[in-house]
Amino acid sequence: MQIRPTTTNDIEAVLTMYDHSRRIMRANGNTIQWVGYPTRHDVADDVACGASHIVEDDGKPVGTFAVVPGVEPTYGVIDHGRWIDTTTPYATIHRIAKNADGHGIGAAAFAFAKQQCDHLRLDTHASNAAMRHMADKEGFVYCGIVYMSDGSPRVAYEWWRYDTVPASLKAWVEESVLPQYDAFDTAHRRNHARRVIARAMQLKPTPAVYAAAAMHDIGLREGRETHHLASGRMIRDCSPLHQWFSNDEVEQIAQAAEDHRASAKEPPRSSLGAIVAEADRDVEPETIVRRTVEYSLSHFPNYDREQHWQRCLDHLHEKYAEGGYIKLWLPDSPNAAPLAELRTLIKNETKLRELFDTLLKPETLKPLNPKL
Repeated sequence: MQIRPTTTNDIEAVLTMYDHSRRIMRANGNTIQWVGYPTRHDVADDVACGASHIVEDDGKPVGTFAVVPGVEPTYGVIDHGRWIDTTTPYATIHRIAKNADGHGIGAAAFAFAKQQCDHLRLDTHASNAAMRHMADKEGFVYCGIVYMSDGSPRVAYEWWRYDTVPASLKAWVEESVLPQYDAFDTAHRRNHARRVIARAMQLKPTPAVYAAAAMHDIGLREGRETHHLASGRMIRDCSPLHQWFSNDEVEQIAQAAEDHRASAKEPPRSSLGAIVAEADRDVEPETIVRRTVEYSLSHFPNYDREQHWQRCLDHLHEKYAEGGYIKLWLPDSPNAAPLAELRTLIKNETKLRELFDTLLKPETLKPLNPKL
C-alpha cells in the first residue's frame, strides 16, 4: 500500500469511504458515532491544511485518515483521568475510514503517523470496539474521557515513539513482557504497565527506565503480597535483557522493581528505583478510587455494595490519607499536587461516596445471598 496527500479531486472518494465506515459502525452496534460527521467541509479543511491522506492499493484509493498537528481544542478538558504529557507538541489521528476494498487501513494509518510524529493522541467512541482494540494493539495509553464540541464523550489515548529506546527492546517488551499483564487483576492490566512506562519516561527517557517500568509488576503472576520480590528475581533470571544491558544494569533494573511498592519503608536504592516508584504512584484521584474498586471486585466478588465501600474507605485512609504509608521519593514530585487533591477528596466522604457509587455499577455486584 502507498500513502499520499489527499487532493480536492479525492473528496468524493473520501466521503464514500466515510459512508462505508459509518455503515460498518452501525452494523457493529455503534449507532451514535459519526452522525452528521465528518462532512464535506471537514474533508476540505483537512485537504487545505495537508492533514488528510489517501491509502492506495495498486494505485486505487481504498482508505483515508488525517494526522492533524497542533493543539486539539476538544482535548483541553479531560475527565476520569488525565493526559500524561502536557508539555511536548503532538499530532492527533482523526477520521480513519475505508471503502469496500480497503484492508489494513488502520494499521497503515498508525504506522504512517508514528513515522511522522514523536507524540500522538486520538479519541474514539466508547462503543467503537475495533478502534479501541487498534489503539491498544498499537501501544497507545488510555488517558480518560474528552468531550466533542457537541458535548458527547470520547475515550482518549496517547502514544510516544521513545526514540531513546532500541527498537528491538521495544518489540521484545511488546511481544513478551506486556502480554503477561493481561492475566493480572483489572487494576494491573497492560494499560497500567503502559502508563507506568509513559510516566517514567517523562522523568528520564532511557532504555533502563523503559525496561524497569515495563517489568516492575511481572511478579504478580506469583501473587500480590511479595510480587515486588518476585519481579526482581524474574528480571535477574531474564536472559534476553542481556542483549541490551550489562549485569550491573540488569541488577539495577531488578532492584528498581523490588523497591517500587508504595508500602516500602525505605527509599529506593537508586535513582532508577525512585523513578519507577514515582511513575507507579499514579495518584490522580478518580484513577485511584477506580483501581481500588476494581481490585475489590476482583478479589472479593461476593461482597455487597456496603462491604466494597468500607474496604475502599479503609484502603484509601491506610495508604493515601494524611499519615498514610505512601511516600514520594523525588524532590518536586509530579505526584505531589494530585496526592494533595486526593487527600482533600478522602476528607470529603460525601463526595467520595458519590464517586464510589458512580464507579461501582449495580450489574457488577454479586449479592451475598442470591435469594434476597
